[in-house]
Amino acid sequence: MKILLTNDDGIHAPGLKTLENIARELTDDIWIVAPAHEQSGAGHSLSLTNPLRMQKLDDRRFAVAGTPTDCVMMALRKVVQGVPDLVLSGVNRGANLAEDVTYSGTVAAAMEATLLGVPSIALSQVGYFGQDIRWQTAERHAPDIIRKLVDKGWPADVLMNVNFPDVEPDDVKGVHVVPHGRRDQSDITIDARVDGRNVPYFWIGLRRQRHLPEPGTDIGVIWREGISVTPISLDLTDPRSLAEMGRVFGD
Repeated sequence: MKILLTNDDGIHAPGLKTLENIARELTDDIWIVAPAHEQSGAGHSLSLTNPLRMQKLDDRRFAVAGTPTDCVMMALRKVVQGVPDLVLSGVNRGANLAEDVTYSGTVAAAMEATLLGVPSIALSQVGYFGQDIRWQTAERHAPDIIRKLVDKGWPADVLMNVNFPDVEPDDVKGVHVVPHGRRDQSDITIDARVDGRNVPYFWIGLRRQRHLPEPGTDIGVIWREGISVTPISLDLTDPRSLAEMGRVFGD
């Protein structure tokens, strides 16, 4: 396979090196196009008012001063020779679970590749700032998961979101295909601070989930130390409301 790698943590992120190790278990035909700087939380955003600057680091490694979506667009339209068979985005530092997928640049990169017709998988390693990230867990389990997904295949308007738990590779409790869940919104924090010039500013953050989530969702699987695999559709239409609103307007 020809595989394109990208992320939202930046071209020098350890998770991207982990992703390269994973990809090399699958193929030698690898291209890397990633943000020049961290773009966590960028979502599915585009650089429309600023020029895109790209640095060639070697024959198949490029850094783009833009968002993960910019990187995928540049890779597929300007950089990669031929169309990739697969796009892998990650491995993200930290989870992309539940409503994280709406903020995540990692998931957005996979979404953009899917929109452009390339099967895509987003990968994230659960972990927390201030502690060592267990990259070895993703590196051990991801190749087999990717092989199985690719062998089976999935619809053209769907991407796969995979999260690895914060445990050692041998302690993983299975692979589970589940829908994404919902976080406890009380876990969001807004920290008020004052800078060196006595000007107030704010920092948004997340506390760890404080209770055991219900089973049967991505966040529930991760808290039970399993690997979650969630198919995400590009079709955002809600069929229930479509029918109900149609009746309201006589459509």
